[in-house]
Amino acid sequence: MDIVLLLVLMLGGLGVFLVGMNMMSDSMSRLAHGKLRNMLNKTANNRFAGVGIGAGVTVIVQSSSATTVMVVGLVNAGIMTLFQATSIIMGANVGTTITAQIASLSAFPFSDFLFLLGVIGVFMTMLGKTDKIKTIGNIFAGLGLIFVGLEVMSSAMDPKANPEIMSAIEQGLSVIKNPLLLLLLGAVITAIVQSSSAVTSIVIALAINGILIGGEGDGVYYVIIGSNIGTCVTALLSSIGATTNAKRAALIHMLFNCMGAVLFTAFLLCWRPFDATFSGTVLEKMFPGYHATQIAMFHTIFNVVCCCLFLPFSKFFVWIAERIVREKKKPEDEALNELLVIPDERFLVSPSVALGYLDKKVAKMFSYAMHALDISVEAFINKDDGAKEKVIKINSDLAKINKNNINYLVKLSSNSSASTAQDDEALISSMHYVLNDIMRVGELANNVIKYTDHYIKDNLIFSDEFLTMLKGMYDKIIRLYEIALDVYTTKDKSKLNALDSLEDEIDKDRKKLTNSHIIRLNEGKCQPENSGVFINLVGNLERAADHITFIAHSIDSKAKA
Repeated sequence: MDIVLLLVLMLGGLGVFLVGMNMMSDSMSRLAHGKLRNMLNKTANNRFAGVGIGAGVTVIVQSSSATTVMVVGLVNAGIMTLFQATSIIMGANVGTTITAQIASLSAFPFSDFLFLLGVIGVFMTMLGKTDKIKTIGNIFAGLGLIFVGLEVMSSAMDPKANPEIMSAIEQGLSVIKNPLLLLLLGAVITAIVQSSSAVTSIVIALAINGILIGGEGDGVYYVIIGSNIGTCVTALLSSIGATTNAKRAALIHMLFNCMGAVLFTAFLLCWRPFDATFSGTVLEKMFPGYHATQIAMFHTIFNVVCCCLFLPFSKFFVWIAERIVREKKKPEDEALNELLVIPDERFLVSPSVALGYLDKKVAKMFSYAMHALDISVEAFINKDDGAKEKVIKINSDLAKINKNNINYLVKLSSNSSASTAQDDEALISSMHYVLNDIMRVGELANNVIKYTDHYIKDNLIFSDEFLTMLKGMYDKIIRLYEIALDVYTTKDKSKLNALDSLEDEIDKDRKKLTNSHIIRLNEGKCQPENSGVFINLVGNLERAADHITFIAHSIDSKAKA
């Protein structure tokens, strides 16, 4: 019965620890909402910036696996290059060491007072007047729960409370001495748990009670190295069914961690026993939980040194990945296929990043809808009846893409309500309107095709003067679209005035065209049967310009994030 109770306490403590990590991660993501998206958007070719971004995002989401999975998704969407992804993945490995450092604090006498963080956090959440105060309270509460979970696990493994059981466990864990078996043990457990941070924290909790996997010596460090290999499984699984570059990004993560593991394994085998290096020194006297602190420091040193050593060879990692995962022959409509793919659920873990990712897909969808309008107007001007099927096909594609995007927004809003910031909710609402405007542009292109059918079947005649004026109006709509797309993608509100001025010109062109048609009609220079097509065509183009303008102005709500 004692062993059952011990197991229950261990699993309960692990559960509290993981809940605390989740609460802290969600709250930090909520607090950093726009900043997190901006960090991942700053994917410059600067290696050091990439490492900083990777480390910063991982500290916020408290999981290198989550960061790497998001990076794989960004590469899959074509938003990030492999070179940019490599340095961010390396930085993610550095950022994940913060969890082990937090766990090692429970070895110090003052750790009992850290439980108060949970109480402070709860009171801040209950009594806080603003969302920001409540979110900070949740961070403190999550941090408090982490220490409570560690304490429960540590108490369960206390040799004084369960001498016989813990003695048996200690003997069992110390039996494995082979470095390769210990590496495998760390990798397998991490692959199952899907969190190197959780595995490292358990190892530290054992060390606090004097229980070292592999016994005295360097055995426990091999387990830590193995956990870095096991954490690659999450990214590899997320790359299944993804693009070639996404598979390469997951492979780079595995290559980086495996090469680091080989390097440090060789180092430990040559420097034996590494564990005794600081034994008897002032460092051992300074740290009461010497083994726990040393494990956390080893974990940090391992990842930082690997990052420093391999960062200059980022292009080499990309080169290897490109040789191992060969590029398949690209279909001609690859851009369309990317749009038709259901939005990547890897990003749902971070609503802010998910919105940034979807924002870029919506911009591509905007361009696709505008392509339909281009085809339809050109077909009318050239009196071409061969464009009908193309426009129908584009609108059919747009309907599928729109359905996928709306479902993604609904899922994002409903599944992440606890961690979705208020500004992000405003962005979700705004994006629904943008998708509707894009669909309206596609529908108006379809209307223009219908007017072309009347133009051809009813043998209507339009003067060269009208067609020239129509082309001039549409040229302004193209310029309007170019400005609107630039505004939407860069979120530069300073260009909205120029956009609005151009839209006013298009409104005036519609009135001018309509008035000139009525004059020609009265003078007998224009066929009466032309009126329906003429007025509706010009009116539809003017409405298309309105929807293009609405899309650009949607950044007013985005700018708040």
